[in-house]
Amino acid sequence: MTNVTTAGAEAGIQEDSVESSAVSVSPDLPVADTEPRFDSLGLSPEILKAVSESGYTKPTPIQAQGIPEVLKRRDIIGIAQTGTGKTASFTLPMIELLARGRAKARMPRSLILEPTRELAAQVAESFERYGKYNRLSMALLIGGVSFDEQDKKLDRGVDVLIATPGRLLDHFERGKLMLSQVQVLVIDEADRMLDMGFIPDVERICKLIPFTRQTLFYSATMPPEIQRLTEQFLHNPVRVEVSRPATTATNITQEIVRVPNNDWAKREALRRLVRESEIKNAIVFCNRKRDVDVVAKSLAKHGFSAAALHGDLDQSVRMKTLDAFKSGEIQLLVASDVAARGLDIPAVSHVFNFDVPFHADDYVHRIGRTGRAGRSGHAFMLATPRDQKLVDAIEKLTGGTPIPARTMENLEVREDLNNKGGRDRNRRGGKQRDHRQDHRQARNDAPRHESAHSEAPRHDRPKPVQQEAPRPPESHQERPHQERPRQEQPRKQHEDRVHKHHDDRGHNHDRGHKRHDNQKQQQQQRRSEPVDHSQLPAFLMRPVVLPKPPEKPAPRTPRAKKADADA
Repeated sequence: MTNVTTAGAEAGIQEDSVESSAVSVSPDLPVADTEPRFDSLGLSPEILKAVSESGYTKPTPIQAQGIPEVLKRRDIIGIAQTGTGKTASFTLPMIELLARGRAKARMPRSLILEPTRELAAQVAESFERYGKYNRLSMALLIGGVSFDEQDKKLDRGVDVLIATPGRLLDHFERGKLMLSQVQVLVIDEADRMLDMGFIPDVERICKLIPFTRQTLFYSATMPPEIQRLTEQFLHNPVRVEVSRPATTATNITQEIVRVPNNDWAKREALRRLVRESEIKNAIVFCNRKRDVDVVAKSLAKHGFSAAALHGDLDQSVRMKTLDAFKSGEIQLLVASDVAARGLDIPAVSHVFNFDVPFHADDYVHRIGRTGRAGRSGHAFMLATPRDQKLVDAIEKLTGGTPIPARTMENLEVREDLNNKGGRDRNRRGGKQRDHRQDHRQARNDAPRHESAHSEAPRHDRPKPVQQEAPRPPESHQERPHQERPRQEQPRKQHEDRVHKHHDDRGHNHDRGHKRHDNQKQQQQQRRSEPVDHSQLPAFLMRPVVLPKPPEKPAPRTPRAKKADADA
């Protein structure tokens, strides 16, 4: 008996150990080769040498069906399970197509779009491995890296450009990149690329690339609504579908663990599962970046080797964490969905879904991180009673077969002081919302007290002391003489108001005349200003030839008139 090793890509390929019987064959009779091999796909000897040095001899179904179509310059829609070699199905033929030719400065010959930085770096490693015997230049444009280093590579000219949409458009807007020479466009993880909100960026990039390009779409899932969007990007594509969309590998053991709707209880259930299982290394997936940090700190506090990985971390920290996880320094990697797409970590033995994913397609990509390269894998998912609708959607997407479930008993339920409201913090009617309403009601019902810095009540405010001018001493005899002017004072004030009113009317009348005169002067100035002929329409400035008027005869003198009369 001999073992035939299947081929794979850097994305992690499901390699099955196929047993074949050794049969003695007569040298005179030809043997029909029913199994596809790399040397029958039309690849060059340099590529075959690099593939054989990587330890692969047999292509996977998507590679065997997709590579010949790519070499024919056809547009491709490739659908296969995660871990079946989608990356190699486009990297190998692209190296073959780009082997002849040379790139110009700032004008890449091919473009590969990836949804995440980690996946883009992984595809770059794939090109370095399979294209080491071909003189192809490559550039990686991702965030978190200096623009200067990327600009230097673009200035030298690149054959293969691997980028995320955001950083690619940043270079284009800075005038450091031109896409007019792109011959091949690859959109990897197409459903995720379009579903994560990259649709405007992808559409803009496609408009910048020549219409005659070759477009390749590869993904593990392809919903009907995404399929309609791909119609504007592809022209008469070939659909290479080696498995039903959104299917999970049969070598992965799946189980649902039902827990109370409490974060403290869920973290305790996760620790129990880790202790019960024989784990080599595992990935714990959370829906929120905040939960990634909380779960990683909780595991580390209880003695586990754990680290966090999500999009808010610096790029150098993310790459360092991934390298430590691949080398075995970290046993548990707590991550968001940024690590769920196509990452090549072949030795992952377990996957724990701390949260049920919001999108059913993400479940397929999450558990696809285990059970790679023909190995067996285990996937656990913690589900609360409120997650039943999401669980039903996952079971419907993966074939309608219920996932085995069990309930974990004797879990302690505590109120998390650092996470008020628990898992209901973003749900309507949750504890956090009730707490806010109670707080507002208590604030409205409470008596209003003036703060120390507020103004004092009016009756408590000290009245300003008014200093009056000293009055001369008054005698009893002078008081009757002062009473009469006081009685006549209102009449005098009324007369003053009337005179002032007439004066104001006359003043306003004069102001009206002055305003009218000023308007006339402004109009006369506008009319006297020269006309700017440069602002006139062009047809008014054209020369026009006018007909000459008939010449009038010269006036006759009296002597001439008398001569005419005599004649």
